[in-house]
Amino acid sequence: MSRLFEPLQLGGLRLANRIVIAPMCQYSATDGAAGDWHLIHLGHLALSGAGLMILEATAVSPEGRISPADLGLYDDATEAALARVLPAVRANSPMPIAVQLSHAGRKASSRAPWDGGAQIPPGAPGGWKTEAPSAVPHSSDEDAPRALDRAGLDRVRGDFVRAAERAARLGLDGIEIHGAHGYLLHQFLSPLANHRTDEYGGSLENRLRFPIEVFDAVRAAFPAERPVWMRISATDWVPGGWDVEGTVALSRALKERGCAAIHVTSGGVSPQQAIKLGPGYQVPFAQRVKAEVGLPTIAVGLITEAEQAEAIIANGEADAVSLARAMLYDPRWPWHAAARLGARVVAPKQYWRSQPREYKDLFEAASFGQR
Repeated sequence: MSRLFEPLQLGGLRLANRIVIAPMCQYSATDGAAGDWHLIHLGHLALSGAGLMILEATAVSPEGRISPADLGLYDDATEAALARVLPAVRANSPMPIAVQLSHAGRKASSRAPWDGGAQIPPGAPGGWKTEAPSAVPHSSDEDAPRALDRAGLDRVRGDFVRAAERAARLGLDGIEIHGAHGYLLHQFLSPLANHRTDEYGGSLENRLRFPIEVFDAVRAAFPAERPVWMRISATDWVPGGWDVEGTVALSRALKERGCAAIHVTSGGVSPQQAIKLGPGYQVPFAQRVKAEVGLPTIAVGLITEAEQAEAIIANGEADAVSLARAMLYDPRWPWHAAARLGARVVAPKQYWRSQPREYKDLFEAASFGQR
């Protein structure tokens, strides 16, 4: 039996296998609202047979968007847009769907990657003044963000809560809080971005405070039977920055508060990062969190081959693997992995006749349970 295709329990949510579709920004929303692209994009990924799909970084406020074309869940219009998309996807796939709630902080107000990704200055078309733990820009040539005061912290925390309440109404199966890739909560964690001198800056305990407050608020606002977890950058890849020891400390604190898993990635808070790329380069971080904290971990980072993913699970390095670019390139990656590993995978009956002759009984029917 393939370990990759064994079920996994995340809190009250059962995944059919340990393949997770990572949240991947599409930069294709209109004023935060999902549209036809999202219906097509999510629909075809939902037919892949993966165990879980996490919606792209979804802003909890307009100023929390990475770009003007980012997806949001912060008002009735953005909620209604997802309410149009999700039923069509779910009518044709039993795959659980979670949402990644995010605030971009000082990395907001940026152009889409295919437009260069540079910051859009406040006052320029599509741009706005960003906000962050401290008035320190991401890059020296960018406009400095506005440092959040106490009222600002309360507002942002409240934005996460309201987005969580909207996610609950939409019937989403879980929430991932984005605490990685240099966005707002990661900015609070990293001494490279957090220069505060109050109770939210300085010591490790203080830098953990606001991300933990956000987690607690989201956990309280979302139905108890549905899991909430966090995505964390394990290291900044910069001397003096956030590191794996801090990641373990944060993960332990989150475990005490009912966090269902840790999705382990790295980097994003500084242009000075020196990332050591290679197949599965971030997996050792997930392995350490799993070993030292005992929470289920989701590993990500240049995991591209079925045998590689199988070994990560079989060797106890992580509990699930998360695929991003590999899934975009091959939206049927789980089918091909199941074929190579001698497993079975859920596929729509309309596609069963595509099964190659040498892979008898590769596909199984979907089972639609109660949401």
